Amino acid sequence: MNERLKKLYQSVILKHHKEPVHFEKNENATYVLEAYNPLCGDKYQLFFEVESGKVTAISFYGFGCAISKASASVLVKKLEGLPVEEALALCKGFLEMLQSEEEHPLAKDEELDAFTAARAFPGRMKCATLSWEEMEKFLAGVEGM
Repeated sequence: MNERLKKLYQSVILKHHKEPVHFEKNENATYVLEAYNPLCGDKYQLFFEVESGKVTAISFYGFGCAISKASASVLVKKLEGLPVEEALALCKGFLEMLQSEEEHPLAKDEELDAFTAARAFPGRMKCATLSWEEMEKFLAGVEGM
């Protein structure tokens, strides 16, 4: 892992772990997804609405390692206000970026690019992708909303 990516990874992970975006329950949310990794125990709920074809009122709550929490925080930050089609494309792109060694257009976004450092730690890849995978599955089913 190059030094730039290492520093970026550390700063993004620490920032979003200590000060996560919209880290709260929303008991009134229309949609609640559960992202759970039985191997390590990471478990988050993603709360959100889909209004006029856009992802709104998105938050998350739960527990897990710094990587999974930071990744869920970045997911919430990036998806809020996006049309469902764009949110789905972002989820797919993020997952593709992490699984490929090739340069990806999303790597221009430092918060997203930071998680490519998880490639150096295969056991932590699920931590980085957990919430994104659950959101992608859901959005793929409602793309025409």
